Amino acid sequence: MAPQNLKVEVISEGTVIDHIPRGNWLKVVEILGLTESNSGTLLIASNVPSKKLGRKDIVKIEGRHLTEEEVNKIALIAPKATVNIVEDYRIVEKFTVEVPDFVEGILRCPNPRCVSNHEAVSPKFHVVSRDPLKLRCHYCERTVEGDDILKNL
Repeated sequence: MAPQNLKVEVISEGTVIDHIPRGNWLKVVEILGLTESNSGTLLIASNVPSKKLGRKDIVKIEGRHLTEEEVNKIALIAPKATVNIVEDYRIVEKFTVEVPDFVEGILRCPNPRCVSNHEAVSPKFHVVSRDPLKLRCHYCERTVEGDDILKNL
C-alpha cells in the first residue's frame, strides 16, 4: 500500500493549532467558542500521524488570532501544542504553548466544597507539575490532573 499524503487546505490568514493530543480537537473548538455560527472557516484534522505524539489533531481557524487567555486554555489541554500565525498564506510566527505558573479563571475546582464554587472569587490554581500536568487549587489545595482538567475547563 502506497503512503498517503495529508491534504488539508491552506488558510490565507488566521491560526493553526498543531500537536493537539489525539481526540482533543473538540475540546479546543469548544473552549475557543468555535461552535458559534458566526465563526469563520474551521478546518479540523483528527488522528493524523505524528512523530512527536504518535497521533495528533490539528485545528485551523481562518480569520482569527488567539488571545493570551485562549492560548493558556489550550496549554492546559495540549501542553505540547504549537500555534502558527498565518498571514498572506505564510506562517509569520510560530510558538509552542507554555503552561503558566499560575492559572486564574480558566477552570473550576472539582471539589464541591471549595470556596471558589460558593463565593464570588475567581478559581485559582498553582502548577505543581507540567509533565504530567498537575494543578493545585489555591483555596482548598485539591490536586487536579488528566481528565479532571478537561472536565472542568
